[in-house]
Amino acid sequence: MRWIRRNLVVIAGLLTLAYMILPNVVVMVFSFNKPNGRFNYAWQQFSLDAWKDPCGVADMCGSLSLSLQIAAWATLGATILGTMISFALVRYRFRARGAINSLIFLPMAMPEVVMAASLLTLFLNMGAELGFWTILIAHIMFCLSFVVTAVKARVMSMDPRLEEAAGDLYAGPVQTFLRVTLPIAAPGIAAGALLAFALSFDDFIITNFNAGSTVTFPMFVWGSAQRGTPVQINVIGTAMFVIAVLVVVAGQIITNRRRKTATA
Repeated sequence: MRWIRRNLVVIAGLLTLAYMILPNVVVMVFSFNKPNGRFNYAWQQFSLDAWKDPCGVADMCGSLSLSLQIAAWATLGATILGTMISFALVRYRFRARGAINSLIFLPMAMPEVVMAASLLTLFLNMGAELGFWTILIAHIMFCLSFVVTAVKARVMSMDPRLEEAAGDLYAGPVQTFLRVTLPIAAPGIAAGALLAFALSFDDFIITNFNAGSTVTFPMFVWGSAQRGTPVQINVIGTAMFVIAVLVVVAGQIITNRRRKTATA
């Protein structure tokens, strides 16, 4: 009992982590399944057929490629705009700053269906054709708040004396930003970018409202679930999960090496 009391927080954290990872493990296991029917919900036998031909289902890889393109461009746009907004909100004083600071959090607080319906109304009133560009604009607007939150927290923790020291050493504004400000803010920017990419790639509600006839990967999965779930969907999900874990592990290794180098 004493050991349990001393390690209660660790045990609770491990149990929570296991609860969160369990669905991904199930998806990973069923990516090696060979179902008898159309639905991949019951284990039948081990097979590598889906891994050998991940694009064996018609239009699946096309929708995956489209989702990756939208996520990449949405991440780029939201990261650039979100970084500039974060610096403006932290470093400058202007009218309506408090109101803007509060409005930034609205997309995070309101249900996605409200934002999706509002954007659809806006696009229809503008006469815009629903498709790739309307999805991209909607995703940038949706991801922007998350990027601002991540970058803003990092900018607020920055020590302004470091930039002042760079100025005292005759560094210009551009050189100070590139050599001092940007490297310090980089972890927050990277965190915001990764979050924006994950949210954009995974989004269904906003995309479904503003896609028109365009089909992204989440929409393809939703449509396939009504007719039958191909094993290739599990293969793509497993690959995305493994890639995400490798990116996080690589980032942690690089951070630890930099810390050891700095303290050496």
